[in-house]
Amino acid sequence: MRNVDNEPATLEDGYMDKVFSRRAALVTGAGLSAGLALPGVARAAGDGTVGFTLDAETLDGGEQITSVTLGTARAGPIDPASLTTGTFRVHAKATSPIDTGGQDAGYDLDRPVTAARLDRRGDIVLELGHGEGQPGAGTLGYLDRKSRNVRLDLVYTITQTAPVRSRHGRPVTFTRFTQGRLANAEVDAFGYHTSRSGMKYRLYSPAAPRGRRPLIVWLHGGGEGASLPDHYYDNETTLRANRGALGFATPEAQSTFDGAYVVAPQSTSAWMDDGPRFAPLIHEIIREVQRTRPIDPGRVHVAGCSNGGYMTLKMTTTYPGTFAASVPICGVVTARNEGGPPLVPDAELAAISTPTWLVASRDDDTVDPLANTVHARELIRRSELTLYDQVVWNGHRFPGHWSWIYVARNDPSTRGTHLWQWMARKRR
Repeated sequence: MRNVDNEPATLEDGYMDKVFSRRAALVTGAGLSAGLALPGVARAAGDGTVGFTLDAETLDGGEQITSVTLGTARAGPIDPASLTTGTFRVHAKATSPIDTGGQDAGYDLDRPVTAARLDRRGDIVLELGHGEGQPGAGTLGYLDRKSRNVRLDLVYTITQTAPVRSRHGRPVTFTRFTQGRLANAEVDAFGYHTSRSGMKYRLYSPAAPRGRRPLIVWLHGGGEGASLPDHYYDNETTLRANRGALGFATPEAQSTFDGAYVVAPQSTSAWMDDGPRFAPLIHEIIREVQRTRPIDPGRVHVAGCSNGGYMTLKMTTTYPGTFAASVPICGVVTARNEGGPPLVPDAELAAISTPTWLVASRDDDTVDPLANTVHARELIRRSELTLYDQVVWNGHRFPGHWSWIYVARNDPSTRGTHLWQWMARKRR
């Protein structure tokens, strides 16, 4: 990723001579306050250079850049009244890190600035237009020919189009902006790890765990696996493409589970490519976390979507004594190809003893819910099923395959009990 934009800020509306005068440049670099350094945010330098971070959030439909934070605090106090949505212009260019086969996976456009404010440290924050379906806000590109998400290379260009004022009323202009890191507080809370067998995974640890805690294993969908022909195995998209794993790390979920570890392995291809081989590799990660963290072996839960829904079922058939609860979401149990063997045979489904709650949507046009989820429900003894008509959240309708959104929001319920509460009560 390119991190530096060497183009100077340009000023419009007749400010050019005034702002780029020697006096204005001195104002920018003078009176630097000591302040507290904000990790990841480069500060204003004496030459008027300002570093900025890309602030991201993982929405239900994937990660988006929701704002940029300019490290301006050390240049001196800024009058917040001098900030408007037109004070800075933000341009975003995104390109794929691997060959797209001709698919246009990126974008090149101006991002609308919807608000400009100061944060508590005195840095300027530019809020950007974002939301489900917002063009040019996402950090990921989906490559159709590989059925994979990739983390796009992002180059943001900040242009100051009018001066701001210091608290003393003097005009302040920053001459250059340098791009820093991508910051997503929820994603960054998960540490990076690699198992002895080479499988990458992310791990969330609860704050100040007391005693042995539950462990929730999240198994991602096919789009978040590796794309090995291109040597693309990033340990990133698992947490950025949807809220599947992140949902279990929210304050609400952590309160429900009384503090839980959340582990999210990343497949080196797709779980359905070779489930019997991947099952021991996932189990190795579970055992590794159990050795290094205070995990309650009777409260290990597994959940996953699509490819991961299949793998969730496969884990409970391969390791029937490991899991306290299982949540397969829009998973596949039927044959991948016509005439081929089922991925999870009926005999294996009927033998599952792990408490299981299946989730899918009737309008799923990627994985047939009747042939897979409903069929599995009929065979797994005492299993629960939530079958939605469609996937709608906060007024936005998503593809029917994306029923994991409901699980990440603890929406499924039965007999007055919601999914997370049901899981939290289970013990092996």
